[in-house]
Amino acid sequence: MKSTLGLKKVIVFSLLALMAHTSEAQSNKKPNVLFIISDDLTATALSSYENKACKTPNIDKLASEGTRYTKSYCQYPVCGPSRASLMFGYYPTATKTYGYVSGRENVGNQNASLPELFKNNGYYTARVSKIYHMGIPSDIEKGTNGTDDEASWTERFNSKAAEWKTPGEAELVQDNPDGKIERIGGNKMTIVKADGDDLVHADGKTAETASALIRKHKAEPFFLAVGFVRPHVPFVAPKKYFNSYPYQDITVPDVIENDWDDIPANGINYVTSKNAMMNPVQEQKAIAAYYASVSFMDDQVGKVLKTLKEEGLEDNTIVVFTSDHGFHLGEHKFWMKVSLHEESVRVPMIIKAPGKKPAVCNTFTELVDLYPTLAELAGLKHSKHIQGKSLVKTLSKPTYAVRDEAFSVSLNGDAFLLRSNEWAYIQYKEDASQGIELYDMLKDPKQFNNLAKNTDYAQTIKLLQKRLADKLKAVRMNGIEEK
Repeated sequence: MKSTLGLKKVIVFSLLALMAHTSEAQSNKKPNVLFIISDDLTATALSSYENKACKTPNIDKLASEGTRYTKSYCQYPVCGPSRASLMFGYYPTATKTYGYVSGRENVGNQNASLPELFKNNGYYTARVSKIYHMGIPSDIEKGTNGTDDEASWTERFNSKAAEWKTPGEAELVQDNPDGKIERIGGNKMTIVKADGDDLVHADGKTAETASALIRKHKAEPFFLAVGFVRPHVPFVAPKKYFNSYPYQDITVPDVIENDWDDIPANGINYVTSKNAMMNPVQEQKAIAAYYASVSFMDDQVGKVLKTLKEEGLEDNTIVVFTSDHGFHLGEHKFWMKVSLHEESVRVPMIIKAPGKKPAVCNTFTELVDLYPTLAELAGLKHSKHIQGKSLVKTLSKPTYAVRDEAFSVSLNGDAFLLRSNEWAYIQYKEDASQGIELYDMLKDPKQFNNLAKNTDYAQTIKLLQKRLADKLKAVRMNGIEEK
């Protein structure tokens, strides 16, 4: 009897020791990072934000499980410079990275990119499709790397697809007033209701590759960056995704008479309903196709998140979902990006971190903040020169104010935005020689009434110009780490 009891005690103690060892091993395990970025996705197109017409259940679910940031802004509303800023942690103004490059050319090899920091600390790092700049649709059609930063990755995977040439019902809704042109390549609003399933498309292939990599590398710490190219033009998705968005049911944004009269010439976006010769029906079709592309992308996000859950990795993986910049869908009769108006610069951002409760954070945040945030969550030391601010405190206390305003630039660094709770201040040229815009965002959130020439706001403008000058000085002084 004593022998049996002794054996049982040994077994119990052994099991307890094993459980303690397993628990300690799990607690000491490095957290994975699943970084998901959509292309040209405005926050106004997600049902977890303010849009109830576009259906995004998978992103909505992630938002309900993580921290959803309602006032997150890109640093440049164009793919290349925005992604370079995000991945290296510097403002475009500091590095003078304004073009379609990776950013490495300007920051140098002595400055580690975000994934490179993880790679240097023992992580498997992989890119699937567009993370740094890729030409859409050109690099997708060719299956090429674009202006990628090879040093960031252990492995790289491209997702080749036919894009605007994909078989299916097509229609060009830009620069096609008489409707004679069915489709065209390049950065144009060609709509393709495609034949076949999700795997015909780059994003379907990206989700499949990302899922395979999660399964393959689940036993080691990984930083997996997954880049979905939709809803970037062309608006190409399987036909079934268009069924939920009959164009006849689409409501176009409100317009006011003479809306452009108080906007400086540089503030009129490069694509408008006027210069694109779009009629009201084409506007409806463009919005419907954008929503269909978003829903298709959302399904692919769901597939990757499902794999993460199936492999038992949710509790040890930091998940980020965001976009490189926003997208105009007919507001002010503007389309696409580049503009410093709200729909072009504001982005969705969701962070789900292990052990953190779901929350909504209304403090101002910037994409440049993701670098120090992910580094801190993983316990990694980064360069003191990084210009973002860690958002880790907001994950436990969403009311914590990281910033009191957001800062973005455009037009090769010659246009500037300061966005605070009350004001959106836009200035063209550092000396304001090409105009300014001032909007009261509490009374005029759609930015219809430019107050720049209203003498009642002269003192406000003076204060904002001083704040902008101070911001530019601080950004340039706190520049990249020298060799």
